[in-house]
Amino acid sequence: MAIAAVLPAAAFALSGVRLRRVLAVLKLQPPRGGLDLLALASLATAVGLLGLAAAQPALARSVQQQERTDVQVLFVVDISGSMAAAATPESPTRLDRAIVDAEKLRAAIPNVEAGVATLTDRVLPSLLPVPDLPAFDATLERSLGIEAPPPETSAVTATSYTALAQLSTGNYFTAPNRVAVVLTDGESATFSAADVARALAHAPGVSLITVRVWGADESIYLRGGRIDPGYRPDPQGAATLRELADATGGSTFEESQLGRAAAALRQRVGSGPTERTTAVERSAVPIAPYVALVALVPLAVLALRRVRRFRAKA
Repeated sequence: MAIAAVLPAAAFALSGVRLRRVLAVLKLQPPRGGLDLLALASLATAVGLLGLAAAQPALARSVQQQERTDVQVLFVVDISGSMAAAATPESPTRLDRAIVDAEKLRAAIPNVEAGVATLTDRVLPSLLPVPDLPAFDATLERSLGIEAPPPETSAVTATSYTALAQLSTGNYFTAPNRVAVVLTDGESATFSAADVARALAHAPGVSLITVRVWGADESIYLRGGRIDPGYRPDPQGAATLRELADATGGSTFEESQLGRAAAALRQRVGSGPTERTTAVERSAVPIAPYVALVALVPLAVLALRRVRRFRAKA
């Protein structure tokens, strides 16, 4: 659209050529002043500015930040059916709260690359570890849903912590130091904590932190506010996660202990070598409306000249 700014100039030039030809044929002198360059410039500038505004420009500044090179964190969010439970039909579900908790924990380690994965009876990556916080938050908020994708098993309890063993064998990390933060309600099918511990201890090893997002008075609500009769909260989830933490040398927290979980995460991450990277700040300020307003200035100049010429002729 900005290229269209040349059209008024071409039209003025063409009209000028045609005018000179007509005057030559009639053997008349050209009018005083010749081509109205100010009117031409005003019209071309207005069209150019409107084309620029249509491109939706925005102001964003590049910022230098230090990124850790020796450690990465993967946030593993349980998306099984039980994570749809909530206190009331209008209350946030366990998955909703887990997403908010993951964002808060991620904010506690801003200079560490972090990714997102989902957990049912398997661990599937949604975002491999990156330094970009907005991309991390967007993945949590837009990509995660209950049983999306669904588990491979048709068991009543779809979550299986046996799947966490995949963290040591899958390509979830590239850094030598690896931390997995699992946000879950603690409701899992039968599994061997010792087997998971052996798998996670396999070099280079994965440190485990779990956060239980659970409430005893929560139910799964169906359409119309009906309670799913096939679901009952499992109060043994806390004991299950403690057993897993004891076997893996990890830590487990309730969602009400998020501050302690953040402190434990920072401690696991520790300190290490960093490198300076350049990132574009995502909170860009759109300036298209202001550019469009500026386009009114040359249009006003053009209109004012037209009015003056009309009055002069009158």
